[in-house]
Amino acid sequence: MRFLCIGDVIGRTGRNALKKFLPDVLKEYRPDFVILNGENAAGGFGLTKKVYEELLSLGVDVITSGNHIFDKKEVLQFIDKEEKLLRPANYPPGASGKGYGIYEESGEKVAVINLMGRALMGIPLDCPFRKFDEIYEKIKESVDYIVVDFHAEATSEKMAFGFYVDGRADIVFGTHSHVATADEMLLPKGTAYITDVGLTGAKYSVIGMKVEEPIQKFLTGMPAKYEVAKGKMIFQALFVEKTQQKTDIKRIKIEEE
Repeated sequence: MRFLCIGDVIGRTGRNALKKFLPDVLKEYRPDFVILNGENAAGGFGLTKKVYEELLSLGVDVITSGNHIFDKKEVLQFIDKEEKLLRPANYPPGASGKGYGIYEESGEKVAVINLMGRALMGIPLDCPFRKFDEIYEKIKESVDYIVVDFHAEATSEKMAFGFYVDGRADIVFGTHSHVATADEMLLPKGTAYITDVGLTGAKYSVIGMKVEEPIQKFLTGMPAKYEVAKGKMIFQALFVEKTQQKTDIKRIKIEEE
């Protein structure tokens, strides 16, 4: 089975990048299942119903998220109803939405689990390692593939998680930093892994945002309102093909010159 895992889509620029690059990617790689992190897809922070439906219309099967999923209060009106939208499973009990889903594609059952790291995130979360264990025990006998979007700041936490679930999850792809890492690999027990897929959005930006405000914030320490950058675009994703014989992993980066 072939999987395409797309990095954080940042605002309108990211959605335009999807419209420009994704059709050719789908044609070339022919993925059976497409997962996209969409928590920054509406104005750079959060997700609206309109943007959610727009992303699905482009050929996305499941939308994962992270710490910005509740930035747009509108999401509370539909997150409990939408099977294809996930929030981190290790939010405390009572949080709206769901942290994993099981989807059928070509007769195969794919579980997508969304988890968020705790290091440097500033949100009171349950342990993502133990939450994976809990979900895994529930679903391991009923699914063919398990894919995890691990949304975290610290690279060490992401890597530790990858090795922790090695051999149980089929794919672990990291999101949140918006900066792609060059460490895509097959872990010793067979899990396809990358620390961060990177962003889909503005090529010349600071994590997808206009460069002026972050620079001023670092120079002065004063609060700054970040705005989605425009201009030349970049698309970043991870492609994984799994067969009984082997697993192929390819990091995808397409950018405007």
